[in-house]
Amino acid sequence: MTATAELMDYSDVVARFDPVLGLEVHVELSTATKMFCGCANVFGGEPNTRVCPTCLGLPGSLPAVNGRAVESAIRIGLALNCQIAEWCRFARKNYFYPDMPKNFQTSQYDEPIAFDGYLDVVLEDGEIFRVGIERAHMEEDTGKSLHVGGATGRIHGAEHSLLDYNRAGVPLIEIVTKPITGAGERAPEVARAYVTALRDLLRALDVSDVRMDQGSLRCDANVSLMPKGAEVFGTRSETKNVNSLRSVERAVRYEMCRQGAVLTAGGTVVQETRHFDEATGSTSSGRRKETAEDYRYFPEPDLVPIAPAREWVEELRTTLPELPWERRRRAKEEWGLSDAELRDLVNAGALELVAETVEAGAAPGEARSWWVSYLAQQANVRGVELGDLEITPVQVARVTALVAEGSLTNKLARQVVDGVLDGEGEPDEVVEKRGLKVVSDDSALLTAIDEALAANADVADKIRSGKVAAAGAIVGAVMKATKGQADAKRVRELVLQRCGQS
Repeated sequence: MTATAELMDYSDVVARFDPVLGLEVHVELSTATKMFCGCANVFGGEPNTRVCPTCLGLPGSLPAVNGRAVESAIRIGLALNCQIAEWCRFARKNYFYPDMPKNFQTSQYDEPIAFDGYLDVVLEDGEIFRVGIERAHMEEDTGKSLHVGGATGRIHGAEHSLLDYNRAGVPLIEIVTKPITGAGERAPEVARAYVTALRDLLRALDVSDVRMDQGSLRCDANVSLMPKGAEVFGTRSETKNVNSLRSVERAVRYEMCRQGAVLTAGGTVVQETRHFDEATGSTSSGRRKETAEDYRYFPEPDLVPIAPAREWVEELRTTLPELPWERRRRAKEEWGLSDAELRDLVNAGALELVAETVEAGAAPGEARSWWVSYLAQQANVRGVELGDLEITPVQVARVTALVAEGSLTNKLARQVVDGVLDGEGEPDEVVEKRGLKVVSDDSALLTAIDEALAANADVADKIRSGKVAAAGAIVGAVMKATKGQADAKRVRELVLQRCGQS
C-alpha cells in the first residue's frame, strides 16, 4: 500500500477494531563526549570533523563506556519507575547501512540497564492513562545520510548520497513501551500525551535537550489493529523517526485508517517500516521490517559488563527532580491558575520559565504575563523557541522589580527587555545606557505640566471649570515631552492639582 491508499473513516476504524500501539523513543544524551570514544558530542558542525578511529569502527580501535551516559540511563530508568539491572552488558546489532560505519550498532539486547517500568500520562480531559515501559537501554546513534538530486530528499530518485559521521557514536537511550492496549479511539491522543510527558520528564532530568527538530528525540510509532473481541495482536507497521508531537498523533491516526481500509478490503497488513510525510500527514512504505534474529545479536567482546552498585543507584535516586506534572499541580495551586491558564503555560513552553522567574522574586501574575505575552511575541518575531531567547528568568524578575518600585513604567520596561534581548547588558545597564528611568521628581514634572498647560490654554480652562476628563490631553503632552518616562498616574494627579481640581 502507498501513501495514496484509500483510507477508512476513523469512526468506522474504532468501531470495528482495537488499536495496539508500541512506541520506541530514541533520546540523544547531552554528554560532553560520545558513547564509546572521546569525540565531542555537539550538534551539527562541518561534516566528518568530530570523528575518530573508534566511532568510525577502524581496525584496531577499542571502545570505552561513557560513565556519565550510564549515570543518565540509570536516572532515566528510575524516573520511569523501572527496575535497574544488577548486571547488564552490550551487544552487537549487525546490519549494513551506509550511515553505520562499523556495519553493526553497539546496543543492548536481552540485558538492558532498565526494565519493567511505567509512566502515567495526563490526557486533555484530565484522565490518567498508564503506559507500561518494557525497557530503556543504552546504545549509540548512527551517522546521517544526505540524498542529493531528488525531489523528496530521500534515496529514491536521488543522484547521489553524502555521509556525515559526526553523529555516529552519540549516546542514545532507547525507551520502549509495552504494548499499549485499551486506548480505543483515544490511541492517537495517548501516543502524543506519552511522548509529551516523556519529553518533559527528560528535560526535567537535564539529560537531553530533547530537540525533536534536531533529532535529539525521535519516536518510532508501531501500530496494529485487531478485530473487536480478538485476543491476538494484528500485524504492525513501524513509522520511523517521527519528529514532532503533532506528527506522532497524526501518524498513529493515519496508520489506523490505512490499516483499517486494508483489513476491511480483505487485504493483509505488511510488517514494514514506513516514512511519515509532514506536508500530507500520510505514511509511505519503507522496507520490510526485520526481526531480532535478522540482526544476529551477540555479546560485545570489547566491552566489560556493567554492574551498578545498589548504593550508587540509590544515591542517584536522590538526585531526581520534582516530576513535571507534580510541579504543574503545585504551580496551579500556589499561583491560583485555572485549567485553561495552566494549559496555555504548558503549551507555550513557559511553565518552567515562569517558575524560575517567580523563584527569582517576581510576582506569579507578572512573571506569567511577561512570558506568555510580550516575550512569546518576541520569540515569534525572532524565530526562536521561548526558552532560547537571550533573556533569563532572573533578568525578567529584575525588570518586574524596577516596575514595582516605580523606576520603570510598563512601556519603558518593554524597552528594557528589548535592550537585554539585543545584548545590551543587564536590565539596570540598559536603563542607564538608554536613559529610561522614570522621571519621578515632581519639580521636573511640574515644569513640563506648566509648559503643556500654557501651550493648551483652552484645555486648561476646561479642566479648571470642572471638566477633568480633559486632563488626558495634558497628560499625553507631558508623556510626549518626557519621552514616556513619566508616571502617567502621577502626572494626572499633578495636573488636577495645578488646575485646582484635586
